[in-house]
Amino acid sequence: MKTPAPPSRPLEALRELTPARVGLGRSGASMPTDALLAFTLDHARARDAVHTAFDAPHLVAGLAGLGLQVGEVSSQARNRRDYLRRPDLGRMLDPDSRRALEKQSGSASEIVIVIGDGLSPAAVNVHAVELVRHLAARLTEAGISLGHVVVASGARVALGDEIGAVLGARMVVMLIGERPGLSAPDSLGAYLTFAPRIGLTDEKRNCVSNIHGAGLSYDEAAFKIAWLVREGIARQVTGVALKDESGTGSHLGLPARGP
Repeated sequence: MKTPAPPSRPLEALRELTPARVGLGRSGASMPTDALLAFTLDHARARDAVHTAFDAPHLVAGLAGLGLQVGEVSSQARNRRDYLRRPDLGRMLDPDSRRALEKQSGSASEIVIVIGDGLSPAAVNVHAVELVRHLAARLTEAGISLGHVVVASGARVALGDEIGAVLGARMVVMLIGERPGLSAPDSLGAYLTFAPRIGLTDEKRNCVSNIHGAGLSYDEAAFKIAWLVREGIARQVTGVALKDESGTGSHLGLPARGP
């Protein structure tokens, strides 16, 4: 059998399959002007995403419109400068926020959702409410009661552990803006932790990442998160002890992706 000839322009074919910068060409010893300008623009968008203002009032209003009871808290990072220079401050509630949560901790919740700005407030402003809309429906289908929803400013992932512990949650789901990349400045991530408490490390968490327009859709992400919540509660574990066996699009009414 005759071997098919390779494509005459393989790098152009590869560029159709990935947002990565491949086969940019050259102009003398440098990149072509168009490629350089595109890189500069994407870098600027990534920097802007980090410094975008966190629109907590918009999030609270949107979540309340879903019929959810929403609270607001802050970490010990008082401003964006502190947040970026002192990651430890973003992992701890400020004293006023902790006291306010303690007043709400009378009845234990099965699951608490925390929405934090993270390293891309732009991602949270755009995606968080719609993801929660899809996720709430999935959790209801699974018979899982959604307790508190907390909007957290100046948040790192581990801040969800303290919030969940104070509220007595069995599991915390932290939705947070991921570190912006040159191809996705507005990517949202979800981190799930069973039996949250202060001092847990990352091997105790599961992560569903790349939730954005060119990544995971809201429904795909909600399906995966709800599966991990259900199985995490049933098995009483998250992290390396809980593998994502939720499957692919066939569970969502979508075409399967490969064998």
